[in-house]
Amino acid sequence: MKLSHFHFELPEELLAEYPTEHRDEAKLMVLNRKDQSIEHKQFKDLIDYFEEDDVMILNNTKVFPARLFGNKEKTGARIEVFLLRELNSEQRLWDVLVDPARKIRIGNKLYFGDDDTLVAEVIDNTTSRGRTLRFLYDGSYHEFRKKLNELGETPLPKYIKRDVEPEDQERYQTIFAKNEGAVAAPTAGMHFSRHLLKRLEIKGIDFAEITLHVGLGTFNPVEVEDLSKHKMDSEEISINRIASDTINTALKNKKRICAVGTTAMRAVESSVSSSGTLNEFTGWTNKFIFPPYEFSIANCMITNFHTPKSTLLMMASAFAGHDFIKKAYDEAIKEGYKFYSYGDAMLII
Repeated sequence: MKLSHFHFELPEELLAEYPTEHRDEAKLMVLNRKDQSIEHKQFKDLIDYFEEDDVMILNNTKVFPARLFGNKEKTGARIEVFLLRELNSEQRLWDVLVDPARKIRIGNKLYFGDDDTLVAEVIDNTTSRGRTLRFLYDGSYHEFRKKLNELGETPLPKYIKRDVEPEDQERYQTIFAKNEGAVAAPTAGMHFSRHLLKRLEIKGIDFAEITLHVGLGTFNPVEVEDLSKHKMDSEEISINRIASDTINTALKNKKRICAVGTTAMRAVESSVSSSGTLNEFTGWTNKFIFPPYEFSIANCMITNFHTPKSTLLMMASAFAGHDFIKKAYDEAIKEGYKFYSYGDAMLII
């Protein structure tokens, strides 16, 4: 498969600027791979497709307020700093993206907050936009993280042109988010309401929680026509014994195992044993899934509608079949489905 196979025209008005009023009332397109049929439902209807002892794999990563706005020393120029990952907690070193990058040099100091209580010094240039910052802060580590949370904003994707609103803090997060570390939400999981989770639980569906801290690498554009040459950024994952046991039991009993989102799918596919079961794992993955690909763990997936040429679309295509996804996306555009982070959902069975 080539990059050009994943191009399509996406009308701008179909990019979702806001979430639906209720989490579980987004549109749901159901793709049945067996008979190649397409149904149009609401997200909460997905309960009808699952039975007792089926498993849903949930990514319980939590988005932290990764976008900061500071001012450069002397000039006072406004600089956006996007926290990517913490490199060293003792030294308060962070990998960040800065914008505009051309104004920032090694040795520059940046000031944050009305009272400039948080100062950072640029100590390394890693890429054209990437920098390493050392935060200079007198308080304890706990106070420092609290300060970052106070000053940071919910990191809504760049395509959303409006300002961050108070409701984004809650809605750009799944209700089962626990382990802080993502700079982008695992968006398929954002459609689950507490009420829907309760109904699924009562029906006897099991949940296996894993963690993949979503980085910006997931959204990096693919710039090579030959997909085998694309390199994904590494993202941290954790799969514990309880999750692997739950999933392996369902595998043995030939139950429906549903990866909620491309991140959950990538996490479990990164830790498959030689016998085709799921291993416990804590570490990093840079796995890139594109067609053709043989999936080992999940036999069902929930995902949002993705943008042209994205790695997320490529994974959905590998799972559902390229022609079937193409047909589904044509229909989604015709029916006015919303795309991207706050958009509608797809269930592939």
